[in-house]
Amino acid sequence: MAKIVVQNTEVNVVKVNGEDYICITDMLRAKDGDFFITDWLRNRNTLEFIGIWEKVYNPDFNYGEFAIIKSQSGLNRFKISVKEFVARTNAICLQAKAGRYGGTYAHKDIAFEFAMWISPEFKIYIVKEFQRLKSEEQKMLGWSAKRELSKINYRIHTDAIKTHLLPVEVTREQASHIYADEADVLNVAMFGTTARRWREENPDLKGNIRDYASINELICLSNMENLNAVFIEQGMPQNERLIKLNKIAIHQMSVLECGDIDTKLLK
Repeated sequence: MAKIVVQNTEVNVVKVNGEDYICITDMLRAKDGDFFITDWLRNRNTLEFIGIWEKVYNPDFNYGEFAIIKSQSGLNRFKISVKEFVARTNAICLQAKAGRYGGTYAHKDIAFEFAMWISPEFKIYIVKEFQRLKSEEQKMLGWSAKRELSKINYRIHTDAIKTHLLPVEVTREQASHIYADEADVLNVAMFGTTARRWREENPDLKGNIRDYASINELICLSNMENLNAVFIEQGMPQNERLIKLNKIAIHQMSVLECGDIDTKLLK
């Protein structure tokens, strides 16, 4: 469930079978006067657009029932609810949901047409806000991918610790302390603080320091996990590794944040 705000109107957005559906019940609050979704659905232009959309995207659409409904759209007595329309035609462009976030939801293609029925201005703003939402979602997907990569590379890091730093005889508590100590080598080199100190300074935040890292910081951290594993295998002392990793972090972040790439290397 996501939410966008269009001209001071909150509009819910949900995923249905991987597709975005927008709550047109929420959108209706932006329209002046007493109007209902059934007023929009009985309109011939609305039905023609829905019929074409269903023809393109829904192989199970019931064209026979739809033809009957469409033929009645010009009559004053004609009225049909979303639930009845979906039940009779097997349409997928509309969804009637109950519960906390209940209401009528329409596939984004249909919802944008509904927005035009409210006003041209409203349609422009809802398309703009929806695009902003999609852009934010893409950023989060990128962040999640980098976070997972960092977790995978951390296994390489912990394997190097297990192979080269853990004594033959070690208790679980001692091993945990060594792993945490080495994790803080990366934390200090990358973020300038230990995991414990970060938690003390941010008691209201859930998770750990890496859950709040930027995409560029996660990319850099992933590289440093691999490098620290190599340094451990080489037998480099921890204090030397920390200094070296911090210099690498500063350099890599300057490249990632500022695009400070030596053009000579590209020739």
